[in-house]
Amino acid sequence: MAAFFALLAILISSLGLFGMASFMAEQRIKEIGVRKVLGASVFNLWGLLSRDFVVLVIVAVLIAAPAAYTFMHSWLQNYQYRTEIPWWIFAAAGAGALIITLATVSFQAIRAALMNPTRSLRTE
Repeated sequence: MAAFFALLAILISSLGLFGMASFMAEQRIKEIGVRKVLGASVFNLWGLLSRDFVVLVIVAVLIAAPAAYTFMHSWLQNYQYRTEIPWWIFAAAGAGALIITLATVSFQAIRAALMNPTRSLRTE
């Protein structure tokens, strides 16, 4: 049951990320069109649109990991038999969050990068 609700929470957060990526791509449609006309590759445009989200996830992990470690360490002190919390647990959680973010944002970023630039620049 916990796994089901964890997957549900990941799905809901991915939908929010997808909405934010769609909104950001729609706001920067003219910039993407100009960059494509000037010779930017799909990979460059993907990096341009994904960079903001990657920075946000890294900042969130840097804030959440010490707080989670402090909370978990103090919680484990209440037990007679306890274990240490390895550092790689937080690294794996951060990497998982980064992978989920990139997978969610990449779909919208690649779609915006593959769009015909004449459609976005036609109104200018």
